[in-house]
Amino acid sequence: MGELLWVFLLGLFWSFLGSIPPGTLNLSVLQLGIEGKTQTAWRFALAVAIIEYPYTWLAILLEDWITSNPIVVENFQLMTAIVMTTIGIGNIWSARKPVAAVQKFESSGFRRGLILSILNPMALPFWIGITAYLKAQQLLNLESDWLVHSYVLGTSVGVLLLLAGFILLAKRLTGYASQNGWVKLVPGATILGLGIIAFVRYFLN
Repeated sequence: MGELLWVFLLGLFWSFLGSIPPGTLNLSVLQLGIEGKTQTAWRFALAVAIIEYPYTWLAILLEDWITSNPIVVENFQLMTAIVMTTIGIGNIWSARKPVAAVQKFESSGFRRGLILSILNPMALPFWIGITAYLKAQQLLNLESDWLVHSYVLGTSVGVLLLLAGFILLAKRLTGYASQNGWVKLVPGATILGLGIIAFVRYFLN
């Protein structure tokens, strides 16, 4: 039970952290909250959390297949470092890039949330990179179906909690982010730092 809780919390933490950088999904929820469309925003957030589950599960399957190759295993630390560093730089770049506007959504927030989540291009590489990093550092054990689904469930809960925060504190978050632009860089900088640490460990071994 303790290990199930641990992998659940790992999934929750990284999903929450990875959902902070400005993007189509969280900015859409933020806009809906600012406009007072609370019910629509909640339906949108629920759809995003549901899609996060199969995306993370697919990422785990791909990560296992990739790392089963002997050549990949021999250079696992280096590949993890490259993936984490790339994701970190990408997140920092995206956080610094200004967003012109966020489109208004139809009354069916759930349907729109499903479509935008499925089209989200960063979900799979993000979870492949995070899962590979956690396994490389021996922080994550996914040797049973229960552990896999506990981890995946944590990712869905994590993104739902983050989006719920955007809904409930929409106006306050908007003002805070505009006055403290560096806050948007924290997730990307954290992932980039982990990538650098992985590089250091690879070359020191």
